[in-house]
Amino acid sequence: MKMLKELRAISILLALFLAAMMAVPTLSMAAEKKVDLGTTSTFAVLAGTTITNTGATTITGSTPEGGGNVGVHSGSEFTGQSSVEMTGWTAYLSDTAGVALQAKTDLGTAYDDASGRKPTETFDANDNQLGGKTLTSGVYAFGHAETANLTAASPLILDAEGNEEAVFIFQASSDLIMASDSKVILINGAKYCRVFWQVTSSATLGTNSTFVGHIFAMTSIAAQTGANVQGQLLAQDGAVTLDHNTIHNGLCVATPNQASLHVIKHVINDNGRTAVAANFNLHVKTSDHDVALSPAPGVESPGNTYTLAAGNYVVSEESFPGYTVSYSGDSDSSGNIILAPGDDKTVTIINNDTAGVVTAAVATTPGVTSTVPVTTTVTGGQLPNTSTPLYDILLLGAALTLGGALGWKNRKRFS
Repeated sequence: MKMLKELRAISILLALFLAAMMAVPTLSMAAEKKVDLGTTSTFAVLAGTTITNTGATTITGSTPEGGGNVGVHSGSEFTGQSSVEMTGWTAYLSDTAGVALQAKTDLGTAYDDASGRKPTETFDANDNQLGGKTLTSGVYAFGHAETANLTAASPLILDAEGNEEAVFIFQASSDLIMASDSKVILINGAKYCRVFWQVTSSATLGTNSTFVGHIFAMTSIAAQTGANVQGQLLAQDGAVTLDHNTIHNGLCVATPNQASLHVIKHVINDNGRTAVAANFNLHVKTSDHDVALSPAPGVESPGNTYTLAAGNYVVSEESFPGYTVSYSGDSDSSGNIILAPGDDKTVTIINNDTAGVVTAAVATTPGVTSTVPVTTTVTGGQLPNTSTPLYDILLLGAALTLGGALGWKNRKRFS
């Protein structure tokens, strides 16, 4: 009888433990709140000492308050301003009205808010490379004095998983460095106005990089030649340096004149080739010009998502030998598509590898080389381990609970 009571107590405790552990993932997925920008939201560029520009730079904004303003405080210099095209907004330099000063104060508040969020995940020195990662809504921190790096090899993909309120916050304990041609890509409803980068030191956006989000840098920001920015460049104490850049700080919500376009890349390898979606570079163009975030590497379903004004667009890809190309979905056979206000359309670009013989050079007699067919076998890689220690505990708890239940069922054996 004593053993029976012990088994019953253990079963109850295990059941309670399992229920508590199952509640933890639910709590961890609670929505992260957006960082409040205050009056800083009206600025596309804000610096502490100076703003320096080289070449033709375009700065625009479309928030109700402006969004494309430029300001400096406590400095007042904007070198190269004459080469900057600003569409209808204001440069606050001498700041006699205190507008830039107030924006700097609100920037400090936003910085503290972002830096004070509890991390969802922390990257260390062995995992501080953002290129190639696909991240969902959360707070991503970098260990002590760690630089947040993003190389050009693979883009950083931010996946909102269909939640248009998804927030992404990055806490760089040192610098933020984007390599030349590197990209941040938004999918499944992610919005650039809900992406925040708190940088303890300085940020560098490499040549022809594509950046998404609001940078809160304690020191300085350098946008190198051709860097494309959707969001804000906000430096607390130092300078902001521009060079032939495009910067747009716009609305966070879709307007009635906007539409959604999903571009999916699907690759079929039934003749021995091994290319994957990311090997293909895709374009979305209007009037022969790439839209923001285009070109971009291909992504299998659900693909890349673009929020665009109503109009005519062409979806295309750069030439890739050994594959045929065809289009399906809402475009015509050449990738042409018309978007009306409120549309939510999809274009799928399908590539099928062509038949061919892969050959390899072999030595036959000295000084003579011939080729022989080589059979290429494509095998699937090992699936990534997506489990966590938490779910290992859950499985253990479930097993123990089942054991306890079986013991309770057979209690008469111990009477």
